[in-house]
Amino acid sequence: MNRIGRVLHISPSGKAVLKAETVPRIGDTVLNGKGRVVGRVFDILGPVDSPYVEVEVESKRKIVGRLLYVSPRPKNLKRKVKRRRPR
Repeated sequence: MNRIGRVLHISPSGKAVLKAETVPRIGDTVLNGKGRVVGRVFDILGPVDSPYVEVEVESKRKIVGRLLYVSPRPKNLKRKVKRRRPR
């Protein structure tokens, strides 16, 4: 698990905002310290030097001040491309 950062607050739209230590990709699964799924990365905001990450939270648990992590994606995961057979 790669550490993203600590949750600063919950936005009015219900998304968790945190200061990024490492920048994840949009759509990555976000986990808490115990390895349970908290949500998905929704957006990355701010300057390149010190970005903020917005996480779409699945449940309304108290996560303000908690550290969140991102699960690494498998590198060998490739999308299958369907090709039409010529007639």
